[in-house]
Formats: sequence, C-alpha cells, structure tokens
Amino acid sequence: MINEVRNTVLSILNKNNYGYISPSDFNLFAKQAQLDMFEQYFYDYNRQINLENNRLGRLSGSGLSNLKKQLLEVIDTFTQYKNLSVSTTPETSIQTFDLPNDWYTIVEVIWGQSCSEGTNYSNKEAERVNENQIRRLIRSNLTSPSPQFPAYIITQQGYPITEGPGTGTYGNLSNQITLYPAPEDTCTLSCNLTYVRYPKDPKWTYQTLTGGQPVFDQSQPDYQDFELPLSDFDELITRILKYSGLSIREKEIVEDAKTTETINNQTEQ
Repeated sequence: MINEVRNTVLSILNKNNYGYISPSDFNLFAKQAQLDMFEQYFYDYNRQINLENNRLGRLSGSGLSNLKKQLLEVIDTFTQYKNLSVSTTPETSIQTFDLPNDWYTIVEVIWGQSCSEGTNYSNKEAERVNENQIRRLIRSNLTSPSPQFPAYIITQQGYPITEGPGTGTYGNLSNQITLYPAPEDTCTLSCNLTYVRYPKDPKWTYQTLTGGQPVFDQSQPDYQDFELPLSDFDELITRILKYSGLSIREKEIVEDAKTTETINNQTEQ
C-alpha cells in the first residue's frame, strides 16, 4: 500500500505545483501519520465503549456495521505474546524482566515459578500495582503478593533498593517490569507477556533512478509497508499531505488536508 499512497500524495502535490517531497521526508511523514492513526484507534474504541455504557450502543450498529468490533479487530493485529528474559542491567536480576522495545500497552502478565526442589507454579496472572503500593503491600503478611496472587510493577524511576526478598538493584527500570513475589530458593521465575505493540515504521525504498526519479523497489532489506488496513488509505493520504504542506510551507495544502479530515470526522460521527 505504501507505494500507492506515495504516488497519490505526489500526484496531488504535482497537480497544483505545490512542490516535491523526498523519499526520506515521505517516510518521516508516513511514520507520523501511521502513529497518529494507530493511537486514534484506542480513542475511537473507548468512545464506542462509552456509547454502550450510556445506552447509545445501538448507534454503533451490529454485524458488519459494528464499529467497536471492527476497531478491536484492527487493534488485535498488533497483539503479541512473548516470554521475557531476565534483565542483566545493571546486573542480573532474579525478578526483573526486560520489556520489548516496541510495547505500547500491556494486556496480561503471567507469573510462573519452576524449581529443582519445591513447588512449581504456572499461568498465574499478575496484578499491576504502582510503585508506592507494592512497597506498602509487601510490608504486610496479609497483603503481600503470593504465588497464588502475584503482582508486578512498571516504572520509569525505581527505588534503588527493593523492600522484601528479591533483587536489590533496579534503580532505573525504564523498559522493565519487576515481578512479586521473588522466587523461592532453588527456583527461577518466568514471565510471559501479552502486549499491544507499536506498528513498524513504514519505509518506501528504492534502488535505482530513472530520469532522475527514484523507482520503487520493495526487495530492499529495510522495506516496510504500512501495517494499517486498506480502509485507512484515504486517511493516510490526508495526514501525509498535511505534514507535507507544513514541510514545504504551502498553506493551501494544510488547509485542504484539515478540511478533508474534518469532513471525514463528521462523516464517522
């Protein structure tokens, strides 16, 4: 789809002599447009949920016109499952795991424990708690996370030392989560993650020039198409045109793109 989108964008720009955007600029605009639309899925999905909660769900339709179902299907295409690895930064941990670099939001964390001696546990869903909550919880025998009711935290700036048993170094977690409780002696923890990832950055690639113009070549190793459904074709073009207008300082392009975007939003409502 990316080549068709680029050809359409260039045709619209050339039609009115607005100017030209290079492949590198197009790729930047395409990345931003795709990210904008990706995040819009979640806002639109939340809006459909609110309509149902306000007893206006009938506006969403049913069957093929069920907007909530359609949005969920698109979001589900970005759902991934991964067995996380124990963190080695700043040093090897027993309960802190590295998150994937492309994670957008966490759906489910599964705590597991395997032992050479002792009790094994598997498929225990961990509850998300805040950093300050976990410190309070583990101080009490009644509320402390257990193998039956595990928990996890995710934070940008962790405390330098963990309270309770387990790793003592997770000062700057950034892209990590820490599971509770810590493993028993002779045991190791496992962490299975279900998450929604960011879409891959689109990249229009070429190898040769014909008449001074780059020729599309999808055989390049860094080629990447859009990861959005074909139904978003028009919206991608509109958003890329808006960014293109800002780049080449053509007020008319930006205004046209904004007008088209407003009409599309009104049509969807």
